Amino acid sequence: MTRVAAVDLGTNSTRLLVADVSDSRVDEVARRLVITRLGEGVDGRRRLLPLPIARVRNCLVDFRRELGALGAERTLAIATSAVRDAENGEAFLGEIEWSYGFTTQLLSGHDEALMTFRGVTVGRSIEEGTLIVDVGGGSTELVLGGPDGVSFHTSLDLGCVRMTERFGDDLETCAAHVRSALPDLEPRTAIGVAGTVTSLAALDLGLVEYDPERVHDHVLSREAVGEQLERLAALPLEERRRVPGLEPERAPVIVAGAVILREVLKRYGLDALETSERDILHGAALAAAELPAAEEGAAPPGAYTCC
Repeated sequence: MTRVAAVDLGTNSTRLLVADVSDSRVDEVARRLVITRLGEGVDGRRRLLPLPIARVRNCLVDFRRELGALGAERTLAIATSAVRDAENGEAFLGEIEWSYGFTTQLLSGHDEALMTFRGVTVGRSIEEGTLIVDVGGGSTELVLGGPDGVSFHTSLDLGCVRMTERFGDDLETCAAHVRSALPDLEPRTAIGVAGTVTSLAALDLGLVEYDPERVHDHVLSREAVGEQLERLAALPLEERRRVPGLEPERAPVIVAGAVILREVLKRYGLDALETSERDILHGAALAAAELPAAEEGAAPPGAYTCC
């Protein structure tokens, strides 16, 4: 058994998972999430901006302290859409690696999709024709697979932060853009992961405080997604921030995320999807357990040139 930490440097949130990994089993020890909006402005400027970088660094100070106290033997920090789209993304990762001692990995969209599949299927098998839907901040991953592995995977530049920055309150144009990007697939069933899906599940359950045990395995219907979308879109932002069960800092982008999810379900004729709390973080934990022991070394190239 190896105790590891996985850090997800996402477009909308920065997340930590500390877990004990044995073979293909991942047992959670601690899990944290902070909305840091690293991808703020990246779609338009193609750069990580100083304020979002500072928010992430402040978050990582706390994460580093916690994973150290819990005895994590190695840490893998993965970066996704915002970092791969930014001109200074690799330099940012070099700084993170040097400053916090994490091993970092910049995932391509296809790598992100496959790592998500690996995380979702930890400790379980899925039936043939299952579509895994990961609605992120900068991208949406679609993975079609079954008990024998992945038969199709793709990463689309459709994320709740990206769509909010592009389309604002113009939901019809946003929906049309999403529809135009979706590939032809014929899934039989679906599993949804990440903040948009789990937040909508919590709202559908009527939770006042988020409860991952209740959210996990919840069946979220397409009708319920549409109802929550209509409800949230009708609220001014400040009222949306006060909706029970919704993380206030997710309120600015949840409507665009719900549009993406609704269009995915409609496009593939899916009446519902199962919500999973196991996602790319669990895939990253498995990858962290496969890392060699950390070694001291020189600062990565560009470690202090990101901002």
